[in-house]
Amino acid sequence: MAKKPVPRQVFNIVIVGQAGRLQYEAVLFAASLRAMSPEFGGRLFVATPQPGPLWEGNPAIRNTGVLDALERLGAELLPFDSHVFGQSYPPGNKIECLAALPAGEPFVFFDTDTLVTGDLARVPFDFDRPGASLRREGTWPEPTLYGPGYGAIWKSLYDRFGLDYVSSLDQSQPDEYWERYLYFNAGYFFHRCPREFGARFLDYARSIRDDPPIELAGQSLDPWLDQIALPLVIHSFGGGRDALPPGLLDGEITCHYRLVPLLYARENDLAVEVLEQVAAPNWIKKVLKEYEPLKRLIYQGRGAKVRALFDRDNLPRKEQAIRNRIKANGFWMR
Repeated sequence: MAKKPVPRQVFNIVIVGQAGRLQYEAVLFAASLRAMSPEFGGRLFVATPQPGPLWEGNPAIRNTGVLDALERLGAELLPFDSHVFGQSYPPGNKIECLAALPAGEPFVFFDTDTLVTGDLARVPFDFDRPGASLRREGTWPEPTLYGPGYGAIWKSLYDRFGLDYVSSLDQSQPDEYWERYLYFNAGYFFHRCPREFGARFLDYARSIRDDPPIELAGQSLDPWLDQIALPLVIHSFGGGRDALPPGLLDGEITCHYRLVPLLYARENDLAVEVLEQVAAPNWIKKVLKEYEPLKRLIYQGRGAKVRALFDRDNLPRKEQAIRNRIKANGFWMR
């Protein structure tokens, strides 16, 4: 007897788009989603911050070519207001936009500088157990010589919000090594309800910003605030570092490239092929060529020159070293 087909999960995707680089990245994300995951059955939202007292100018997307392309790609604009962060901390958009999403509908947030490179239906999301990206470096905290160390800093945050600290630890890692402590890149995260997740994310982030525990004295919160609060939120909802099998998101199915020069420098051949394939149609090319870095890197061949500078099997260990080599050769653009 033939097996019954497993029904596809239905969930929404949200990315942030606003005037400047992010609006062009939003077009690339939407185009890659439609090309590589054509049976995706949820809604794609492009969350757009609206002008207000927390923004110096108008952050909304006003470029008609971009707006037309997003509409043609089936994306829905999702306007939202900034009440806490805005210009002072733009990564706060990923927190505040969640309040505008449909309540009770599972969602996946992706940073806009992401390409979909495979079928999202292959990702076995358990939306009751949230998770986030493990493609990260030990960027926060930076313990000082005289302390407190990693453990005391992170424990102060778990204590602040009444969370169990010990159960968050990776006991296979040594004490005072950064990977022992729950830490994510905020390039993607997911949960069963954006309103619940977003309200707690906002509460934790604002508390840390406005009244940091004494153990955080001397620690920089900018640009790390979202990545400081995120593991606490995920842990509070019963999620963790094992929420997804490795190798799918930030692997076979998605690529968080951060900036296009870095994509050409270090990502696999599939990511480059997807980028250039989805950027090729004339109606998309017309829009993307307005943005000088994409014009030069994709359409004028500078990306291939960046790629030739690196051996993907022997990349520098730190991202900053990759950036420095690209800059030294005159190809850095953002």
